[in-house]
Amino acid sequence: MSPPTLDPHRIVYRWDLDKTYLRTEFDTVRDIVRTAFESAVHKETVPGAAALLREIRRTEPAGIFILSGSPEQMRRVLEAKLRLDGVRWDAFTLKPSLRNLLKGRFRFLRDQISYKLGALLTSRATMDPYMDEILFGDDAEADAFIYSLYTDICAGRVGSDTLMAVLERARVYPDEIPRLVRLAARLPRHDGTRRIFIHLDRVSPVSVFSEYGTRVCPFYNYFQPSLVLVEEGVLSPESALRVGAEIVIQHAFSPDALIASFMDLVGRGHVGPKAARLVVEALARAPANSFATAEPVLRAFADDVANRLDALGEPVPYEQTVIDYVALFSRDKARARAARRRARYRRG
Repeated sequence: MSPPTLDPHRIVYRWDLDKTYLRTEFDTVRDIVRTAFESAVHKETVPGAAALLREIRRTEPAGIFILSGSPEQMRRVLEAKLRLDGVRWDAFTLKPSLRNLLKGRFRFLRDQISYKLGALLTSRATMDPYMDEILFGDDAEADAFIYSLYTDICAGRVGSDTLMAVLERARVYPDEIPRLVRLAARLPRHDGTRRIFIHLDRVSPVSVFSEYGTRVCPFYNYFQPSLVLVEEGVLSPESALRVGAEIVIQHAFSPDALIASFMDLVGRGHVGPKAARLVVEALARAPANSFATAEPVLRAFADDVANRLDALGEPVPYEQTVIDYVALFSRDKARARAARRRARYRRG
């Protein structure tokens, strides 16, 4: 079953920050201290992330909401970084870590579920109940789990008993559980989350996210979600090409790397002939030198895509997946631990 057509002006985009937008390390105490004292100019953006956010802003969405696990004390430097990147946002939520630390709530520092889920539910309660959402996170923690749980709460597929069981298993502080259950129960029901994009910062296998269904789209670079959004009809092909150009320039992507990114999405059923044709046509009508030094790479990419058009299959139809969140919690936690071990191993 295909979901209803999206209206670009009635979409709220939600973005995580660390490892989704910023290249941040926080696996050790030293990482955390270094990150806390970095200036805005020294913080590094994931290639293509700023470009995609700027292009999304061009669509005049209902909102761009940033939800970060970084502490509130970092607001000034993080906002400065976003401004340096030319990014404009509508809401920016940071974690009240110090406040909870002073209360002796030490588990809150590592707890993402009660913090992020609470922030998402609180924000949703203030919105038009029929607004749609597209969410961006990463594989470093539990973003796919939290975003999917949030989606199914909003759609009415997860009730109070299941939510309570998940929160108890996550060792959420007992006084937080009734608040979150009440927030969830009061929301108007709407199945409004169209896509959950998960940046594979930890290079987790794509297969570990299959339990979440077709709504979750893991990605290796930001050219990939830009192509999916073209397929969805909410981003122009010119915007996707500008994201691709930034990645080519900043990350030295070759035509083969872009094709590999595109064909990976085709193979997983996230894009098809529509996005391919739109991108090829957009580059064909673009004036020469529209994409600076990335132009030869993008044109070689488009030529390769054009040669494959007739062989491309249609995207996989939308399917609603029934998720056992209580059982999935432990498996997702184990996935995140394995991802952290891989990251430490890669760093030596």
